[in-house]
Amino acid sequence: MTANQSRILTHQRSINNMTKKSEEFFRKMLEYLPSTYSKYRESIDYYGEVLETVIIEDFFMPEIIKLLTEENNVKLLKSIFDYFEEVSNCDDRTLVNNFSVTVLEILGNDKKILGIAQKYMGPKTTELQIEADRGLGRI
Repeated sequence: MTANQSRILTHQRSINNMTKKSEEFFRKMLEYLPSTYSKYRESIDYYGEVLETVIIEDFFMPEIIKLLTEENNVKLLKSIFDYFEEVSNCDDRTLVNNFSVTVLEILGNDKKILGIAQKYMGPKTTELQIEADRGLGRI
C-alpha cells in the first residue's frame, strides 16, 4: 500500500466515525475556507482521525475571526452564517453541541467580534450563542 493510499484509508476511517451531518459540516467548512485544507489533512494524518473540536477551534475559527475582523468578504460571511443557521436548526445533537462549544463559544470570547458576527447570525444561531455564553457564566 502506498503512503497516499494509507492516508486515504485513514481519512475514510476517521470520517466513518463521524455523523453524516458532521461530515457535511466539515465538507462545507472546507469549501468556505479552502486555505484550511492542508492543516485539516495534516491533523488527520498526525492523529489518525478527525478531531472535530480541534479542527474547528484551531483551523476554521481563526479564519472566521479574520473574516469578521476584516469584514471585506461580506458574501462569504453571509454564506457561512447562513450555513451556521442550518447547523443550529439541525436535529443532530452531537453536531449542534460541538458547534456550540467551539464556534459559538469562540465568537463570544471577544465582544467586538461577537458584535460583528451578530449582524450575520440567524435567530437560532443567536439563541444558541446566548445559551453558550450563559453556560460559561458570561451573562
